[in-house]
Amino acid sequence: MPTRSELVNRAAGVLLGEACGDALGVPYEMAAPPVGEAVMKGGGLGPYDPGEWSDDTQMTLCVAQVAARGLDLTSPRGLDAVAEAFVAWMGGGATDVGTQTRTVLSDASARSGSPHQRLTGASDALHARTGLTAGNGALMRTSIVGIAAVDDRQNTAEAARAVARLTHADPLAADSSVLWSEAIRVAVTQGRLDLAAGLNLVSTTNEGRWRDWIEEATAADPGAFRDNGFTVTALQAAWAAITSTDRGDGSAMHLQRGLQAAVRAGHDTDTVAAIAGSLLGARYGSSAVPTQWRRMVHGWPGFRAHDLVELAVSTLGGGRRVGSWPSVETMVDLGIPTLGIPHPIDPDIVLGSISDLHRVASLDVQAVVSLCPLGLTDIPAAGMSPRDHIEFWINDDSTDSTDSEAPNPHLDFVLDDASSALRQFRAEGKRVLLHGRRGEHRTPAVALRYAVDLGVAPELAQSSIREALPGIWAEGRLWEVAAHGA
Repeated sequence: MPTRSELVNRAAGVLLGEACGDALGVPYEMAAPPVGEAVMKGGGLGPYDPGEWSDDTQMTLCVAQVAARGLDLTSPRGLDAVAEAFVAWMGGGATDVGTQTRTVLSDASARSGSPHQRLTGASDALHARTGLTAGNGALMRTSIVGIAAVDDRQNTAEAARAVARLTHADPLAADSSVLWSEAIRVAVTQGRLDLAAGLNLVSTTNEGRWRDWIEEATAADPGAFRDNGFTVTALQAAWAAITSTDRGDGSAMHLQRGLQAAVRAGHDTDTVAAIAGSLLGARYGSSAVPTQWRRMVHGWPGFRAHDLVELAVSTLGGGRRVGSWPSVETMVDLGIPTLGIPHPIDPDIVLGSISDLHRVASLDVQAVVSLCPLGLTDIPAAGMSPRDHIEFWINDDSTDSTDSEAPNPHLDFVLDDASSALRQFRAEGKRVLLHGRRGEHRTPAVALRYAVDLGVAPELAQSSIREALPGIWAEGRLWEVAAHGA
């Protein structure tokens, strides 16, 4: 089993990876593929703001907000809550609604029974009339199901099937949701990508077909499954994008490569990239999502990256525990001394502790890079744009050794990304607060990487940081990778 920090990091990546894939694919839906790399430029069928996610993530968040309350998604109470959330979303927040989903949600209002019975009744009736209810709308929203009962594969499958059936009665829609939810559960708990892991959980009549479909898509060109409005081809396109870009090195860059390939598959680009992003996020964690995407991504119901992480981690923990991270109001501890020390190489980088978050105005900073867990009201810092306050997932384990990667997976990538964030803010003319909890371990390590990236010799950078911050933990794997790379 992974360490607790690894498990939480991967779970935190599920919604974040999905939302970033969604926002990346939005501009290219039913349009020409990107020239060069896909970017979160907005537009699309919405039209959407740059970095805004679409109905794929919106519907997922309807499910996530129920799961984060600790409700069992296989229970009548849990399914009623999801059904009510879908109806409320369509009536007051949806930027786009799929044809099949709109029909079911509209027809359900004239039916009797509990909320989930009305939806499943309308869903079943639509399937009986048309036989065409295997769109990708159930698959696109199933990611959070994979971490709602992370130790119970049977419950995961039952929940995926039940949530899918609310709007998509075709067994193929349910099967695709089961396969993807189980793949996410496996990625989070075991750190591997295995879409075939759930084959014995799908409909027995379709198990052989799914085995063939998965084999057909593995390492294939995702563009071969361009008609991906169908749940089978949507799954195949997402899996092809993931597997065709997997170099087998465990690199966090696989997340970006996979999402670029998903967008290039064409047609329903936001959905395919959202599906792929959820599984890549589950495999590599929130720490693999690059700064530029986390700064931009946002959407209904007024959420940003921090909120997605809170929802996912709360779901993993069996529901929100008020007063405990990530659902605590604040992590700021005024008993921890402030620092406010200028970086010895760049004095417009202010090195601080978590208590310095309350001093952003007096420190005259316009951006914040946080290296420790924060509470619901801690981000963004007071008076600051959400785009100018970025969190990084670095575990403060002062006992980590140079031969252990467990405390901080793909550490070199994260340190480089944090340094890149500092450089981005400085290029925008912003003065930046860089802080961890006490400023004794993570803060000096990122400050060191920043100095090295500016071209300062590692030995000089290390001595400068040590002199500026005496008493820091300037050894171990985190410090060594900051100075010299992995």
